[in-house]
Order: sequence, then C-alpha cells, then structure tokens
Amino acid sequence: SDTCVHAPTVRVRPLTCTETRRGDQRVVHSLGDGTVHVSAARHDVTFGFSAVFDAGASQEAVFEGSGMRQLVELAIDGFSCTVFAFGQTGSGKTYTLMGPLAQSETRPAAPGLLGLMQRSFACLLEQSQSCGSGLALSVSYLEIYNEQVRDLLSPGPPCALPLRWSKTRGFYVENQLNVDFESLEAIADLLLQGSQRRRTSAHTLNRHSSRSHALLTIHVRSRA
Repeated sequence: SDTCVHAPTVRVRPLTCTETRRGDQRVVHSLGDGTVHVSAARHDVTFGFSAVFDAGASQEAVFEGSGMRQLVELAIDGFSCTVFAFGQTGSGKTYTLMGPLAQSETRPAAPGLLGLMQRSFACLLEQSQSCGSGLALSVSYLEIYNEQVRDLLSPGPPCALPLRWSKTRGFYVENQLNVDFESLEAIADLLLQGSQRRRTSAHTLNRHSSRSHALLTIHVRSRA
C-alpha cells in the first residue's frame, strides 16, 4: 500500500515595514520544541507542529530544519515527494520558497537569501553527481489559474493545456514541456523564467502577488 508521511512546519514572518510604521505588535511567537503561541485580544492559544521557525530564522535554518534534505534523498531513492506552501497572501510563501522577488538573471539573490527551491536543486545535483551518470534530471513548471492549466516553460504566450487521464500514466497534462538540466545555473534560470510568466496583481498586502497556484516538478530518472 502507498505510504504518506506528513510533517507540517510553520514559519513566523517578521512584521512588514508598513506594519511597523503603524505600530503593530507581534502576536505569534515560537516557544521552542515545535510549539507556537498566539496571543491577541481574543485569542491566547498554543499549537504544536513538527517544527516551528521564528521570525529571525534564516533560509538555511528553514531548509535544514524542515526536512528538505531528507526529502531530496528520498526522491533519489524513488519516492514521490511534495512540498506544499500554504498561507495567507503576504505571509511569506514566495520568499521562503524562492527568495526575494526582485531577483532576476542579471540581479541574482544573495546566496544567504536563496529559498527552499534553489537549495533543494543544489542538494539534488550534489546527490545525483555522486551517483555518476546514472541519473537524469528534468523539470516541468505549471500554473493553475481559473481552472486552467498553463505551461510556464513553453515558448510563446502561455496557453491552456488539457488535463488527461490514462491507465498507464494516471493524470497528466497534454503537451507539457519537460526540460532536461544538468547544472544549478540552468535550473535556476528555468525557475526564474517560469516565475516571471505567472499571473500577478497588486493589492494592499502584496504589490506583486501571485494570483495562481504553481506546480514545479523535478523528474528523477534512472538510466540503469
């Protein structure tokens, strides 16, 4: 039977500049040992998780403490692994996953600010290179917006692709582009290229908010 391992972790983001200027106070604090305390006007409660990262936690601390390295190792061993970021708009999902929004091919983020994705890529490449030429890596990047699936890596204007099902493949996206990569620079460029094509709009909490769900898939194939 299939085995599912669920390890929820929480990251508390610091106050934004706008929140600090208007005098807002932090009401969420890490107590250590995987617990987080919420203390507000009508709420005073403690929650438990597999891991909790307070506002001062670094990107590296989140990567190492959330089990991401173990997930990469499991993926190479043949397990299907998923990282799902969930939270309110403006809660810091994009920063945790990808690092600063301002980065581009000409202005990459400082190494210490790189997110879980880039760190996972580096770990995966390191592990695959230690296996010699036995592994082949490729990536696909999809956006789901208004119940339509769009390929973020295909050249030209993104267009809706049909979702299909077959007995051998299960659910799959027809005509989805799958791109091989062998270096950290190559996968980082593909990630930025796809992310810049996502649908965004501004609102009060985030001037560059993603208006869709994105699914980046790394395919690890054994040549043996």
